[in-house]
Amino acid sequence: MVEIDRASPVVCDSGPLIHLDELGSLDLLGDFTRVVVPEAVCREVERHRPAALLSPQASFERRSVEVATDARFAALVRSLSLDSGEQAALSVPELQQGGILLTDDSAARLAAKALGYRAHGTLGILLRALRRRQRSQSQVLSVLRSIPTRSTLHIRRELLEDIIAEVRRSS
Repeated sequence: MVEIDRASPVVCDSGPLIHLDELGSLDLLGDFTRVVVPEAVCREVERHRPAALLSPQASFERRSVEVATDARFAALVRSLSLDSGEQAALSVPELQQGGILLTDDSAARLAAKALGYRAHGTLGILLRALRRRQRSQSQVLSVLRSIPTRSTLHIRRELLEDIIAEVRRSS
């Protein structure tokens, strides 16, 4: 996995905000210089996990975003059924300037890749925390093991087991 640079602007979709909050790990976003959250994403998070945006552990730059209207973007929106939050997040100008999209949605990741943007999700942030020594190996393993019971993050059991095994080997 490519290292997520602290200085790169991060643009959040709702999934990582919700899931990191559910896992007690929202503070990991506080390590980034800028965390941009489009208003459409804020509204989605407020419906599902309102306290996440009020966390004193991470500072968010709420932003009104004009959704891209070019034909290529519109085709991606239609073909991948992207919701308003994903459309807004993918339209943040900082993504074109080397920013990183944080999303747990596979369709949004495909759209990001098609647009030439980097994308990571909740699991990437947890693994980054281990590499940057923000969390110990045992802490990351504990959070990973708790995903099925503490989080609404949908992840295949086999993938989660593979990631847990990778973290165990990383001592």
